[in-house]
Amino acid sequence: MPPQQSQFAARRTPRPASQVAVLWWLGDTVGAVLFAGCLAAFIASWTAGGLPTQGWCLLAGIGISGMLRAGAQALAGLAGQKAATHAKSALRVRVMTALLPSGQMRGRLIGEDLRVAIDDVEAHEGLIARFQPLRRAAMLSPLIIAAAVAIASWFSALILLATLIPFGAGMALAGLAGKAEADRQFLALSRLSGLFVDRVAALPVILAFGAEDRVTRQIGGAAREVAGRTMQVLRIAFVSSAMLEFFAALSVALVAVYCGFSLLGLLPFPAPEDLSLGEAFFALALAPEFYLGMRRLAAAYHDKQQGQAAERSVANALDQARLLAVQARAVPRNRVCQLRAEGLTIRYADDNCIGPVSACWQGPGLHVVTGPTGAGKSSLLHALIALAPVSAGRIILDDTPVAASALPALTGWAGQRPLLLPGTLADNLRLGGNYLGPQELARLTDASGLTALIAARGEDLTIDPRGSGLSGGERRRIGLVRAIASGRPLLLLDEPTADLDPETAAKVIALLQDTARTRLVIAATHDPALIACAKSRMVMP
Repeated sequence: MPPQQSQFAARRTPRPASQVAVLWWLGDTVGAVLFAGCLAAFIASWTAGGLPTQGWCLLAGIGISGMLRAGAQALAGLAGQKAATHAKSALRVRVMTALLPSGQMRGRLIGEDLRVAIDDVEAHEGLIARFQPLRRAAMLSPLIIAAAVAIASWFSALILLATLIPFGAGMALAGLAGKAEADRQFLALSRLSGLFVDRVAALPVILAFGAEDRVTRQIGGAAREVAGRTMQVLRIAFVSSAMLEFFAALSVALVAVYCGFSLLGLLPFPAPEDLSLGEAFFALALAPEFYLGMRRLAAAYHDKQQGQAAERSVANALDQARLLAVQARAVPRNRVCQLRAEGLTIRYADDNCIGPVSACWQGPGLHVVTGPTGAGKSSLLHALIALAPVSAGRIILDDTPVAASALPALTGWAGQRPLLLPGTLADNLRLGGNYLGPQELARLTDASGLTALIAARGEDLTIDPRGSGLSGGERRRIGLVRAIASGRPLLLLDEPTADLDPETAAKVIALLQDTARTRLVIAATHDPALIACAKSRMVMP
């Protein structure tokens, strides 16, 4: 993530750690101290021939402390899960609100944004519910254990703390390597998800053209990349786990050797303290607990890597959407007098390049962009509203340079394949806003030749996302009326008269001429009749 985005990420991406869950995990540590204390006292009392009543009380204490630990662990898990559920709900609302209006402008696959809104948000669960509370508890529990051990044997506590120094250095190095690999893994997984979702959406076309093998190879290659990245992450996790287990075993062994030799008087150096059997047993019983919090943290290592990678992915998407929203709000206009493109170069991922293109469109008026198929007419219109990747050049609106992402707020857009939303015909016609009253909207539908459709099937005609039951020409006219009805001062139209019979095309051209009296209309077209009516003509080579 670029440096300028990291600040936004820190400020905008929620990273709540349940304080209640942390307290319950620390309660488990306190329970471990009580358990070890009761057990050590019981053994010391038993070896000294203590009273039966005292022994039974200590046994009860052992049982109660064991139940305290079990209850604390269960409640810590519930508190962490509650915190994660709340955080995911709030984050999902923010992500969906930010990404839905800006997806196409950011040039991302639909599958990629779906992954951010669904999978990336869901990946926060392990980070919030388990890793974050365990991390905070793991920072405090060794200190609590060391302090408790120091009461019985300060030298044993010193041994435990001494093992933390090389362990911490090794884990820091492993963490840096793991972060880089986790980011690569998450990026590969995002590409796989985006590719899969988009190919499933295009499945009828893939099957129709027998392209199953090629698509399978594409998805297989992406899956193999994910597998390779995952193995790298697992290797680092294995090294970290082996390092943790080594130092955990080393600390217990050193404490056991020290306590045993101290009791037997076999230390090769003067004894720093006088240990009783109970004190030695207490220190030895707590020694395994010193690294227990970090063991639990290591078990949540995958949650951490996935969650933090998802966190960065979400923050990056939110930053992009936020930037686009700021740019869009920067140009509130009721009319567009002039739009210029200076040296626009469009470069796609496959290195296909269009441009540089320069043009000037004076409003109000009807302007056309024409040229042979494949010349880049549609790409030019897409570039003007941030639907195509612009690598060079600039857009000037009324003598003011603006970002392409600022133009959609001013633009009524009607593409070659207008997006139809599930709902009624009326809902789709009014998608851009209720700027026109019923009479004016009826005039537009009549002028575009949709009257027959409405008379036959009504404004309550139910439409599915594919526009089933509608001809290509009807879908185009619905998109055209929707763009005009939005009331926006700039209209960009891609082949508005394609798939229309001559009579209907003539009605659409007349409608565009009438609309161009008060707005700037730019249309990409091959239609000679539309070209002949235009105020200006730009020919793409």
